[in-house]
Amino acid sequence: MNLKSLFLGASAVAALSAGAALAEGPAVIYDLGGKFDKSFNESSFNGATAWANETGNSFAEVELSSDAQRSQAIRNFAEAGYNPIVMAGFTNATPLSEIAPDYPDTKFVIIDGVVDAPNVRSILFAEEQGSFLVGMLAALKSETGTISFVGGMDIPLIRNFACGYAQGALAANPNINIVANMVGTTPSAWSDSPRAAELTLAQIGQGSDVVYAAAGAAGLGALQTAADSEIFGIGVDSNQNYLHPGFMLTSMLKRVDNAVHASFTAGADVEPGLVVMDLASGGVGFALDEFNESLLTPEMLAAVEAASAQIIAGEISVHNYNTDQTCPVLSF
Repeated sequence: MNLKSLFLGASAVAALSAGAALAEGPAVIYDLGGKFDKSFNESSFNGATAWANETGNSFAEVELSSDAQRSQAIRNFAEAGYNPIVMAGFTNATPLSEIAPDYPDTKFVIIDGVVDAPNVRSILFAEEQGSFLVGMLAALKSETGTISFVGGMDIPLIRNFACGYAQGALAANPNINIVANMVGTTPSAWSDSPRAAELTLAQIGQGSDVVYAAAGAAGLGALQTAADSEIFGIGVDSNQNYLHPGFMLTSMLKRVDNAVHASFTAGADVEPGLVVMDLASGGVGFALDEFNESLLTPEMLAAVEAASAQIIAGEISVHNYNTDQTCPVLSF
């Protein structure tokens, strides 16, 4: 596999600005937290890498270290001729909306954000649906009657994870108690693993025996603390079951890898517009493998599979926090 790692230092900027050998092929911009966060960004990387391995082609990539670099990364890749340019993270929406009109012949893809432009494809996920399913598993597994949620940055997207989780838990056990906390209110929350660990310890002190971490790289601190305390953790985005065998109940899968792979495969012909990847399209779900299959009983799996079918059929409506900024089943 041949990939080009581009970092936003002086040398990378100079090389791109010079336009040395106009590039062909796709590029991916990872969000804060690093491409090996074992979660959202790593899923993006896995999708890009799978495409490269299958095709023998190369892609360019960049890891952001601050919000200030977003515009620079998008514009530099566009100037260099990469197409399409895929970016993970809602925070890219504002700079992309300003830059996309300057490059009408370049296709852009934004994941977890929406930009209404003729050359932009916006991909959202029904994370509330996948979270509903893992919430059911958490409530069915809990012996204390209390489960918890650790979110990263306190934004509507992460509240949507929490709200779906709570709704699923209450569907499985109307008497379940749910504790929810966010790591912070700024982008640094995505990498604040010590704070996530601290919150998890506090939740355990309140009786939680299952914690769902939707906090990017910071979530690794929550999952480590859960395993150290011998309670169950639930991973997010990528399959994180392997991290702590025996203590990972499951992972809520958000197939960012599929979104990146499909975008790279479409290339410059990627269709603009808004796409929502949900349970029906295989965009979200939960992980079952050798690391957690002994933790989930046939009864638990049957209940969740039945709920999944009902959600797909429209018989269960999972509340979407992004729609009206409320959560009927959980207070923040």
